[in-house]
Amino acid sequence: MPGASGDRRAAGDPPLEPTPEEARDALRDELLRPEYDDTDLLQRIRDWLSERLSGPTRTPDPSGFALAQSIASWVVLLVLVLVLAWLLSRARWSRSEQTARRSLFGEEVASAAELRRRAEQALADGRCSDAVVDGYRALALRQIEVGVIEDVPGATAGEVARALAAELPARGAEVLAVAHLFDEVLYGGRPADADRARGVLALDDELAGVR
Repeated sequence: MPGASGDRRAAGDPPLEPTPEEARDALRDELLRPEYDDTDLLQRIRDWLSERLSGPTRTPDPSGFALAQSIASWVVLLVLVLVLAWLLSRARWSRSEQTARRSLFGEEVASAAELRRRAEQALADGRCSDAVVDGYRALALRQIEVGVIEDVPGATAGEVARALAAELPARGAEVLAVAHLFDEVLYGGRPADADRARGVLALDDELAGVR
């Protein structure tokens, strides 16, 4: 019947109310249009949201619908911008946190002698993991203090070990192994025993020339 067909949308016509998935795809397609190369992106997004909120079949109410629709589009745009800013700041914070967490010395200021005393006390107290951590830090810092390797702020245990191995090839394998143990204990949660802790302190003595 002609009347019924006039009230019914054709099969190929787009839906009057798009689903969330269709709206997302439409926004993506809209942002990929070449006109955005020379047009303000935020204004384009605002215009697109305005069109979606008003809809092709709605009749604006001159008494207030246009204002409400404009406010709603700006609110959605603001939310999108805030979410994007949060994601970017979160990514930067995660990277800086990871760098600080993996740094061999962190923000602590101590001498090699102080770190060595702490390591020896930890070993005496049975805190072998602490002895490994402070023992390797003492070893690395001592080599920096005597000028064998350079002080590189933020360097990781592995980076310091590779620098030491390059300068002291005869002890390179031992230094790399101790650096790996340091990472496993501090970041991997692996417990250390007294023998391993004593091994770290012994290597520190050997590199320092103590007999």
